[in-house]
Amino acid sequence: MNNRILLRNAEEMAQAVNRIADSIISEFGAGNLNNVALLGLYKAGVPLAKRIAEVIRQRTGAVLQFGTLDISMYRDDFGQRTALPLIRETEIPFDVDNAKLILVDDVLSTGRTIRAALDAVTDYGRPALIRLAVLVDRGGVEYPIRADYIG
Repeated sequence: MNNRILLRNAEEMAQAVNRIADSIISEFGAGNLNNVALLGLYKAGVPLAKRIAEVIRQRTGAVLQFGTLDISMYRDDFGQRTALPLIRETEIPFDVDNAKLILVDDVLSTGRTIRAALDAVTDYGRPALIRLAVLVDRGGVEYPIRADYIG
């Protein structure tokens, strides 16, 4: 039995992105998004964060700050892997200090990727808050981590 959750078509994907964007707008308010930043985790979180940002822009006119985060060097299995990871460039073109950050990834499974992302982000500064947006929460996390916005 295959227990994977799949988004089957473009319409379902758009609905999931819209749910996440609506939840973000609802939490912060359409007029209060000026210090909110999306941080897409490589690889799948980057295009997802861009789509969320575009929906928020269309609905509110707000252009959210945007960055990309590579957590490869922060993974707890870094030295245990047989192949070297592909290291991508982290780009955070805004001040992390006091920012309201939303980490964006496609799937929350064990929570280890998000734990690594939290370590990486705090090397850049001290955000006012950090939220997590994912398309799918598979359950079974191994850390006390939960998604705030789920598609």
